[in-house]
Amino acid sequence: MPIERSQVERWLREDLGHHDVTNDVPGETAGRLVAKEGGVVAGLDAAEAVFEYLGVAIENRETDGTAIEAGDAVLRVSGPATDVLRGERVAVNIAGHASGIATRTRWAVDIAHQVSDDVRIAGTRKTTPGLRGVEKRAIAAGGGDTHRLDLSHMVMVKDNHVAELGMERAVERFRERVSFATKIEVEVEEPSTAVDAVEAGADIVLLDNMAPDAVERAVQSVDGRALTEASGGITIDDVADYAATGVDVISMGSLTHSASALDFSFRTG
Repeated sequence: MPIERSQVERWLREDLGHHDVTNDVPGETAGRLVAKEGGVVAGLDAAEAVFEYLGVAIENRETDGTAIEAGDAVLRVSGPATDVLRGERVAVNIAGHASGIATRTRWAVDIAHQVSDDVRIAGTRKTTPGLRGVEKRAIAAGGGDTHRLDLSHMVMVKDNHVAELGMERAVERFRERVSFATKIEVEVEEPSTAVDAVEAGADIVLLDNMAPDAVERAVQSVDGRALTEASGGITIDDVADYAATGVDVISMGSLTHSASALDFSFRTG
């Protein structure tokens, strides 16, 4: 999901309005995006796109996914003062938001890998409308798995599908309609139905809103015949407990909807 020019236009139009007098400053200047706290940087591709749209030159930038400390300059630019200042707030907001997600993701990954090197931490579709690309890239920068980017990337058979069609019929119906390369995941809410999902043809079994002990029982019953994913209300506080169950993937909506923005400032001169 590259940053589209039209998306940058929307961000700037929202911030600048119809008549920006505040940033009508003569001359040339240089600016730098500076971290006010440590974390993992992300969103710099989007911040760079904002300045490039305004005709501001990028002097250098840090690589997304890099661990940073307070005081580190992660992006340096130069150009007309008016344009540098007009890009400032949008760049700070986007980078701060993305870096908060990357930092939270790295935190979850590190905790999980203290228990198991094999488990993956993944995001979900609980993203901010219009910012999914930025947020998914931030998860990747933090060492997480992006999960599906949109509904077309994988079929997920949920409880409503099962209620309408039955599990076997639902899997069969979707299998007939998707590419051979598209995986099918089936959501179950009890350990006892995890095997039913495998036998119905699921490639992945989603263990939804189960406690860690229930996830462990479900993983043991699947016995490697499909990938297993634990999801539903999992937080930083209990990610280690889920990592100990042997599950293949832990997906966490909190990586995006509960991450605090990393604090940045923009300084000129």
